[in-house]
Amino acid sequence: PFEVFSVIVFTAEYAGRIIVCKLNPKYQNVRFARLRYIVTPMMLVDLAAILPFFLPFVIVDLRFIRIIRLLRLFRLFKLARYSEPMRTLGEVFKAKAGDLAVAFFILFIVLIFASSLMYHAEHKAQPEIFSSIPASMWWGIVTLTTIGYGDTYPITILGKIIAAGVAVLGIAVYAIPTGIMASAFTEELRKRRIQKKNKCPHCGKEIT
Repeated sequence: PFEVFSVIVFTAEYAGRIIVCKLNPKYQNVRFARLRYIVTPMMLVDLAAILPFFLPFVIVDLRFIRIIRLLRLFRLFKLARYSEPMRTLGEVFKAKAGDLAVAFFILFIVLIFASSLMYHAEHKAQPEIFSSIPASMWWGIVTLTTIGYGDTYPITILGKIIAAGVAVLGIAVYAIPTGIMASAFTEELRKRRIQKKNKCPHCGKEIT
């Protein structure tokens, strides 16, 4: 079957990478170089991709095996190694991880603040729906993401005013990570164009 063939190829590739990893200058003259290489994110993804095939031979618990089979989805991440756009996306996330973390932290603070306001505005009118601030966070998530399921909504005047403000604020808040990613993609593509200009198209060496 194709799965057996693909697992054999992936396993051979995985073992080969471990064997030759010391050829990489980054892992030369480093203690436990192969172990450090094995625990890198991409190698862990590769291990998760091939592990589900071998585990049924040593584990008989069918429930556990069904869960482990979900790890097969990690094989999709292997495409990132051979796809230029996927590598670019990875570099962008790596470069802007700090900025994105701050942006989502701000979004989380806004969510808590909006849910707290709505709880105090609607709790007396709808105690079964807005029973607590954590329960009100479902409304906050739906409103900030502009999904609008309609299962939870305010009925008081104050609640409707808060909901309108939060809906508008949600658009502005999501513009922050969107802007960060857009600028990061532009910068990364600019760097790659410069690198290509400074490299020989035939041998790939840098032109000095």
